[in-house]
Amino acid sequence: MRTALAPLLAAIRPLAEEPVRLMEVCGGQTHAILHYGLDTLLPAPLELLHGPGCPVCVTPASYLDHAIAIARHSETVLCTFGDLLRVPSGASGDLYAAKAAGADVRIVLSPLHALDVAKENPARQVVLLAIGFETTAPANALAIHLAKERRLSNFSALVSHFLVPPILRHICAEPAETPDGFLAAGHVCAVTGAKDYAALAAELHTPIAITGFAPEEILYGILRVLQLRSAGQNEMANAYAAVVRPEGNPAAKDMIRRIFEPADREWRGLGLIPDSGLTLRPAYAEWDAAHRFPMPSLPAVERPATPEAGCPAAEVLLGRLSPPDCPHFGTTCSPDAPRGAPMVSPEGACAAFFLNRRDS
Repeated sequence: MRTALAPLLAAIRPLAEEPVRLMEVCGGQTHAILHYGLDTLLPAPLELLHGPGCPVCVTPASYLDHAIAIARHSETVLCTFGDLLRVPSGASGDLYAAKAAGADVRIVLSPLHALDVAKENPARQVVLLAIGFETTAPANALAIHLAKERRLSNFSALVSHFLVPPILRHICAEPAETPDGFLAAGHVCAVTGAKDYAALAAELHTPIAITGFAPEEILYGILRVLQLRSAGQNEMANAYAAVVRPEGNPAAKDMIRRIFEPADREWRGLGLIPDSGLTLRPAYAEWDAAHRFPMPSLPAVERPATPEAGCPAAEVLLGRLSPPDCPHFGTTCSPDAPRGAPMVSPEGACAAFFLNRRDS
């Protein structure tokens, strides 16, 4: 692999002779960087920062509390992807524990699978956990659209969708902390399109490269950001043009616009960020599980995954603290006993470092 990457590394070196900080904002890219040891191949002045790009990690504990409360209703079936099962909530354990205690929690392979569950169980309420960035929003939107079209009154969705541009604006709110460039996730941009990121790069005064997830794709994205920076251009480079078109996926974007609208969203470890998420439009309120199953009162959380528990989650999520530099990393905080947001999923920055630790 190193032989195949050598030309890219050779092109990167002269552009990174002085300190430069680049941030990837996708958990999949973070995991790939650490799994393949790309950070060890890059020149020392180039520092990779790992942003809040894992949707499972930033799904708020209150959302999981709500999901578990819904799952405990005897008449409900809760449908979720497997990556949410072991994520600890604020006060209610996790979905796996709820399932072990008798709740009907089912792993589905797609949101449309949850529609099949609703059709097969007409006497029960089927709730889909709809989370993620722009990547998963079209499929969740389609499931909700079809539920309305097919008059599946026993189907609803508990929505906690996030948007990438607002979190980049949040990261850049303090000029002194703004990275020198960003790597944008190719699968997100395949939906939204490259054009939006050209405008965003100009707005943030920071170069952005859209890239993929293979080692050579990530290095090519890094090279393109460095080239833009060297030329003094706060622009966007589409380093994943085989997948990402300028306009994105018009059909997917139309489906998102029809079903969802922008909303303030809580990010686990970061708090409420204005207009950083999606919620169901009023026309689809009937299929909103948050309305159908109001959140019950819960006991006080004994050890919340917040800075009050000593977890510097925000500093890690914003790229201001490297996971191994956290005093809890690998001691009182691990994937089996996560203390905060970046450790709750394998694609979170802390978990990615833990799972790919290089002690030698």
